[in-house]
Amino acid sequence: MSVLVPGGRRAARVTPLGELHTPPRMTAALLRLTVQVVLVASLWRGLYATTGTTAGLTRDQAVTYAVLAVLAGRVRELDQYSGRDTVQQHMHFGTIVYWYLRPLPPQRYYALRALGEQLYGFVWALTGYVVCLAVGVVQPPESAAVAGLFTLSVLLGQWVLYYVMLIIDQLCFWTLRNGAAIMILMFAQNLLSGVYAPLWFFPDWFITLSRFLPFQATLSVPLSLYVGRIPVSEAGRELALQAAWVVALALFTRLLWRRAALRVISQGG
Repeated sequence: MSVLVPGGRRAARVTPLGELHTPPRMTAALLRLTVQVVLVASLWRGLYATTGTTAGLTRDQAVTYAVLAVLAGRVRELDQYSGRDTVQQHMHFGTIVYWYLRPLPPQRYYALRALGEQLYGFVWALTGYVVCLAVGVVQPPESAAVAGLFTLSVLLGQWVLYYVMLIIDQLCFWTLRNGAAIMILMFAQNLLSGVYAPLWFFPDWFITLSRFLPFQATLSVPLSLYVGRIPVSEAGRELALQAAWVVALALFTRLLWRRAALRVISQGG
């Protein structure tokens, strides 16, 4: 992520401006987010109606985790497709070639655009968090130390998620139309990161497998720190693992960008 020079600022505003200039889309997003939060909170409260603790989680911990997972999903849930600014669309219509004709390198444009989307998404997530905290849907962190570690872990997790999403988009340079791959990888991302349910509800072999993949570092680790499932004494190890994934994925995607540049063609139109 580089300094936001004038051209960079414009790139960062591409997708957020698309939403801000379309009020019905924002209204629909607000309504969908509200319904998701209400349904998820109701579901987990219902599941704990006859039990106090399940898989090491109390009802308040489970509800807090689930609601925060919904809010976190809003960070990268912007509609690039309507603006015809997805890599898949550019590859299909042949307009990806213009990414390589601009003064701004394609990898920098992609990073700046993603940064703008994440900052805009964070505003949604933070606003939703404040409201949910005020009405008692989620519980506050146990201490200032937990809040600080959670914030750092969220930033690292979003960094990892950026690279995971980048790899999915980079597949288009080899497959041209990767709609099926996107659906499969997005499902794997949501399942293995704990979006659908905390990983502690899954079998031990599933949890062990997920430790060897980057998905857990995107969401499960930050939320586990927040609800107290990962104690402060073990936070350093988890943060180091997240940072290691950031470095590894950064090197891998850098290699893919170089290889992708050799495959740019004008397709479709």
